[in-house]
Amino acid sequence: MQQKFYKYQGTGNDFVMIDNRQQQFDKNNTKLVSHLCDRRFGIGADGLILLENHNDYDFKMVYYNADGNESTMCGNGGRCLVAFAKQLEVISDKATFEAIDGLHHAEINGDIVKLQMQDVTAIDKKANHVFLDTGSPHHVQFEDDIDNFDVKTKGANIRYGEPYNEKGTNVNFVKKLSDDTFRVRTYERGVEDETLSCGTGVTAVAIAMHALNETTSTRVDLEVEGGDLQVSFDIEDGIYKNVWLIGPAKFVFEGTI
Repeated sequence: MQQKFYKYQGTGNDFVMIDNRQQQFDKNNTKLVSHLCDRRFGIGADGLILLENHNDYDFKMVYYNADGNESTMCGNGGRCLVAFAKQLEVISDKATFEAIDGLHHAEINGDIVKLQMQDVTAIDKKANHVFLDTGSPHHVQFEDDIDNFDVKTKGANIRYGEPYNEKGTNVNFVKKLSDDTFRVRTYERGVEDETLSCGTGVTAVAIAMHALNETTSTRVDLEVEGGDLQVSFDIEDGIYKNVWLIGPAKFVFEGTI
């Protein structure tokens, strides 16, 4: 069977997009998803995303990691899906869609997509790191020599170690560049490697840096391997609300496999 696909990337975080409004994709076939994401034997991507119909909203997002398993929220994937929905003429310049972590609002202007993320109500501050959930779980810690840091090895050790174990976590290494700018490198579970960008990751970093008083800004710039992202938020009674992930989402190519 042939499968039509589209390829998108958001600051180097790349995704296979499939229009599944007719429910023809085998959603339980983890080997198929893994194959399509394989960079040598398939299309190549950090994840695969299905765009599906929704009774109440513009569309539904179903996200799979490159290992073939359905996963938690992907911020850059959500932004790319909004761009894909516009290409399919499902939306024009605004969208409301459902993902695994609930309802999301988005706006698109050219290549720039703003995606509203979930509120963050709990930030676990430890001696040498911060843990929080921004739709996906994230461990955040500082590293001074971030350019030469072994993200894959050190990230995997944290991802599989205590206290995360089998469930695992995404791991973000951060260097402060100025009061409102931070450099971020991320190890993503499910990909089991460093990715060029992670949307929920930079969202976690921005909020963690504010919670640690490393920044006073409510709009934070994040430099990732694949480009630049911004995160803005409001704070109300210790809860981070109106959280927006902002950055480019671009169509790369389409094909049939």
